[in-house]
This record gives sequence, structure tokens and C-alpha cells, in this order.
Amino acid sequence: MTNDESLDLVKQAIREAGLRATPARMATLQLLRDSNAPLAHAAVAEHLSASGVDKATAFRNLNDLVEAGLLRRTEVGDHVWRFEVVSAEHDNGHPHFLCVDCGSVSCLDDVKLTVGSKRASEKVGEITEILLRGHCNDCR
Repeated sequence: MTNDESLDLVKQAIREAGLRATPARMATLQLLRDSNAPLAHAAVAEHLSASGVDKATAFRNLNDLVEAGLLRRTEVGDHVWRFEVVSAEHDNGHPHFLCVDCGSVSCLDDVKLTVGSKRASEKVGEITEILLRGHCNDCR
């Protein structure tokens, strides 16, 4: 897929969600679509600053995209909101891995609850997030 095709898909997704497809929103959604892990506001703002997007605009756009259902916001216990794309390819029921040393967060798309685990958890309530903590390969 060419970059133009990718941007067209981003623009279409934003418009279908009922938002204006501004350059800042398009850059934000494209950045998160290209990322293989959830990104904090600071990382998004730093990346987008090169194209003239300030921190406040980045934060507003992240929240607008969450409200529109294009992004998911998660907090892994460190009081930092991280954002990731909502899509069919990126199952939103997937767990995350948090390195307790460096703070990096990784998606574990291939890790699923077993049928038995799902049944057992339904007795207690609805699971909305699964977080695994440990030491990443770079830190151990």
C-alpha cells in the first residue's frame, strides 16, 4: 500500500467517525496505526511537533479520536494514558506487557484467554483489560 493510499484510508476513517479530517488528526491516527505498541501523549506530541502540532492539539486530537471510537485509551498502573488503534486486525481484547524496569509497553496480540478462563472470569465480572508485568528482554 502506498503512503497516499494509507492516508486516504486514514482520512476516510476519520470522516466516517464524524470528525473533520484535519492534517493533525490524520497524522495522529497514521502514527498510531504504524505503531506496534500503545503510545503515551508525550511520545505522540514529540513525534508530531516536527510537523507543527503542539502538545495541546495532540492531546485534544487523541481524546477526540478516542471518543469517535478510532483509538483506545489505556492506563497500565503508572498513571500515564497510552493510546492505540481500534481495528479488526488489532484485537482490543489483547493483553499488554509492562516492563517494570524501563516502563515499555508491548501488545500481546496472540495471547488469548482460554474458554475456561473466560467462563471463570464471567462469574466475577467483565474483563476490560489484561496486564502482564515483568522484565523485557532488553532489561533482563
